[in-house]
Amino acid sequence: MNTSSDFLSELSDFLYPRSPYNGELKTEYLKFNLHLQEFSQRVNYICSLQTGGKIAPEEAYKQIQLLWRQLKSVKKTL
Repeated sequence: MNTSSDFLSELSDFLYPRSPYNGELKTEYLKFNLHLQEFSQRVNYICSLQTGGKIAPEEAYKQIQLLWRQLKSVKKTL
């Protein structure tokens, strides 16, 4: 069972990589950095899907635009 847990942990690290934060250590900066990394990861997935022909360019644009609005909203709340 340990190997299954290790595999899932490694898979999660691969699919959702996180970079260390190097800026000033304030709670709001750390939270925004977390949201920014999530935004970046999702945009990467959307671009890959569009490049692979799985979604239309217009749909990719709409999804990225929605993610951008969400990121701006998070920034305003912090």
